[in-house]
Amino acid sequence: MEPRRIVLAVVLMAAVMVLSNYLFPTTSQTPVAKKATADSLTTGMSSAATASTPTMGATTDSTGAPIAAAVAPVMVPVDTAVVSTAVADYRTTNKGAALIGASLTQFQALSNGGRTRSGTVELGLPNERMLGFRLVVPGDTIDLTRQVFRSAQSQDGANTVVQYDTELAGKTVSITYSFRPDSYRVDVSAAVAGVPENSYLLVDLPPGFRSSESDTTEDHSHLAYAYKPELSGAEGIAFRSLDPGEREIETGPITWGVAKNKYFILGVLAPKGGTPFAEINVTGGDRINDEAVRGHATLVTPLKAGNAAFEVYVGPQEFKRLVALGREFETSNPYGGWIQGIVQPFATMVIKLLLWMKSTLGVSYGWILVIFGVTIRIVLWPLNQKAMRSSMQMQRIQPEMQAIQTRYKSDPQKLQAAMMELYKEHGMSPFSSLSGCLPMLIPLPVFFALFFVFQNTIEFRGVPFLWFPDISVKDPYYIIPVLVAATTLLMSWIGMRGTKVGDQQKMMMYLMPGMMLVFFFSMASGLNLYYFIQNLASLPQQWLIARERSKPVIKG
Repeated sequence: MEPRRIVLAVVLMAAVMVLSNYLFPTTSQTPVAKKATADSLTTGMSSAATASTPTMGATTDSTGAPIAAAVAPVMVPVDTAVVSTAVADYRTTNKGAALIGASLTQFQALSNGGRTRSGTVELGLPNERMLGFRLVVPGDTIDLTRQVFRSAQSQDGANTVVQYDTELAGKTVSITYSFRPDSYRVDVSAAVAGVPENSYLLVDLPPGFRSSESDTTEDHSHLAYAYKPELSGAEGIAFRSLDPGEREIETGPITWGVAKNKYFILGVLAPKGGTPFAEINVTGGDRINDEAVRGHATLVTPLKAGNAAFEVYVGPQEFKRLVALGREFETSNPYGGWIQGIVQPFATMVIKLLLWMKSTLGVSYGWILVIFGVTIRIVLWPLNQKAMRSSMQMQRIQPEMQAIQTRYKSDPQKLQAAMMELYKEHGMSPFSSLSGCLPMLIPLPVFFALFFVFQNTIEFRGVPFLWFPDISVKDPYYIIPVLVAATTLLMSWIGMRGTKVGDQQKMMMYLMPGMMLVFFFSMASGLNLYYFIQNLASLPQQWLIARERSKPVIKG
């Protein structure tokens, strides 16, 4: 009987253990980061899932080990809510109350050099969150991404509302999304009952985006975070500018923070007139095949009476939509790098003008670029005419200038007087050569502005013209760069007719077109088109000046 009793006791003990685990589940815990440093509200979490992302300070026990934050038991099945609007399909999950996907139904994914479409644009990376949340209370950082929430979906007028609720660590947490029916804007709010005033919500931005472009390498080169300090202009941080683990911290007040690729963006904006963000923390992500395709960024927003609210924009970088959001959100794609203060306003003027021409004329952007290029040359015709004639006069008096320089080379005062007399005789001044060059430089700011505009202007994306499948990518047949080089050579040849050409000038006549060919070889075909039209529209003026130069000079 003794063996039977032992066996029976073992069976009963096992049953009790199984039933106890089932009836009284243990509480899972989330590790907490070290204390925050004095110069930042946030420090890095040590877990692999949140490596290189910031958290608030936490307390430690007597051994120095971090005190874990309690998380409620997972009793709710994980599910995904899909909300379809007129412009996008959004996906949220009750695991972490996170936004995990956005399919932009009005935009097609491109492949094969832009010539074919392959489904709609999907921004979310597989198995990644586009928005994640963590809760910071004095002494604890609670990773909400590990918590499974209860979910409920309802209608608030035309808006679709998805609400997530849970209880953890003695606190009720609610995250609510309100999706507008015909907009890329989503209103997000958080409510945490029973937290002190010095509590914060951490909003984690996407670690990257799924590429929907034909040239994924070029698309990845535009991956960046950006933010707008309340008292200054927008700042951008390219993924490639940070080494893995390298961190940049900007303290608030901050109006908005964004993650973006070449044409699409996810932005988190503080409410107009509401509480700005306290901090943004950006950390370089791991490189994949030497490409910087991942990053980490977190916005810190204070919880006022346990509440926080902000707007989320998930969609295209369409200029008019970004302007409509206010808060200078159209600068969320900073242009120009270290000369941003000069380039950004000029690029904004150019894109406004192109959009106005598009809405007024109603033709494709290919023709808009043709018209724009011709218009620029017509507007600058008088200035260029004056500049060319000034240059022509300088060439004509060159022999006399050399003779004067030889005659008075040992007497600077007489040399200067004779030179001034020569300028006066021909109705010129010592600054004539400089004034002749300045009009030639006027088209350059327009060209540089267009260069940056073509970097991110989604209005040009996928637009076909002539043999170009897409004016925003390079010419697949490389015809237009060759035309740019050919017209540059032709302009140089016409410009040298009727003049004595030295060996150096001859070399430049052939070298410059070659340089232009190399420069434009991989540029957007639309940018090539604009420059080619500029050259083409300049040829008549060059020809007229060349004829004028070849006529004999009649002295009165």
